[in-house]
Amino acid sequence: MSIAEREAVRLAWESSGSGPPLLLIQGLAYDRFGWGPGRELLAERFRVLSFDNRGVGESDVPPGPYTTAEMAADAAAVLDASDVERAHVLGVSLGGMIAQELALAFPQRIDRLVLACTTPGGPSAYPLPQVSVEKFALFPTLPIEEGLRMMIENSLSDESVRERPDLVEEIYAYRLGHRPTLEGWQFQAVAAFGFEALDRLGEITAPTLLLHGTADDVVDVRNADLLLERLQNARLERFEGAGHLLMWEQPERFAVTVRTFLEEEEEEEV
Repeated sequence: MSIAEREAVRLAWESSGSGPPLLLIQGLAYDRFGWGPGRELLAERFRVLSFDNRGVGESDVPPGPYTTAEMAADAAAVLDASDVERAHVLGVSLGGMIAQELALAFPQRIDRLVLACTTPGGPSAYPLPQVSVEKFALFPTLPIEEGLRMMIENSLSDESVRERPDLVEEIYAYRLGHRPTLEGWQFQAVAAFGFEALDRLGEITAPTLLLHGTADDVVDVRNADLLLERLQNARLERFEGAGHLLMWEQPERFAVTVRTFLEEEEEEEV
């Protein structure tokens, strides 16, 4: 583990694999280990840079609330600390919102962009599905173990919860071992709910791949179509039957899809 620092906030990060640099940005209350097998699969072809957003893992939990803009500046600080001028960037959920802010504020730092299970935010985007509204409100009132299991099951497709109890337990064991503080979770949640980029998406020039599960109960899948309509150079791939944690549910397809998109640049240059 290494440490990047921005404005006295310490950010834990690490590098694995070799090849073109790829920065991974996680979602709400997940740390750098929350990618399932996906991180290791991507590290077979890329130098993968992963870090803990402020508020989780081994990074600091400064007083909040947070904004996606300051979390994007944190991500840029990780690139600085790793001596990477430009990188591919992959963000999931809240990490996808942070990645959009990074592409808007630091376009010179991004080669290709992957946005998974995310939204452009704001009043014109499709809101949090009602089932998630209820669970987000309930989470702070529950014992942490019960709340984490509830949120995991809500983030997976109904089919995965029903047919793959081993996957549920694998993610639950990860969450118990890397549980966030309630304060960090709440500060990050404020950043997610305060994010709005729909009217700025036309400024993003990086080639972009959108990934979204068709059974996502956390971020309405129709938000992927909004992103597709507004981004200059984007394509969308839907993961049929996958929930919000598609990188855990379909890790091989996730890694191959991302790798194929990112390696197109190398093929074009040749």
